Amino acid sequence: MIPVCRLEDLPEGESVRIETTPPIAVFRTDEGELYAIDDTCTHQDASLSEGWLEGCLVECPLHAASFDLRTGQPTCLPARRSVRTHRVTVDEGMIHVHHAAEEETAA
Repeated sequence: MIPVCRLEDLPEGESVRIETTPPIAVFRTDEGELYAIDDTCTHQDASLSEGWLEGCLVECPLHAASFDLRTGQPTCLPARRSVRTHRVTVDEGMIHVHHAAEEETAA
């Protein structure tokens, strides 16, 4: 479990990048939902946390590939491969990411 920041420190419609290997982007949608995905676009090495968030979709800032934050699936070209998603929880006001690789190992 990776602590990210306090919930109040991540405004709706914003994202934060956490320096893990690989980096992870945590998004808080305009509706207040939290999602975490690998931060690197699968088309080229661009940071998705620097992209544009609209609902549950993030658009890559480099070539406009779009990914569904709920599934990691690309929704348009040029991206063809999914990004990995990570479970997010909030405990006592602190956002935590459960790294997918660690959860797969624990299972």
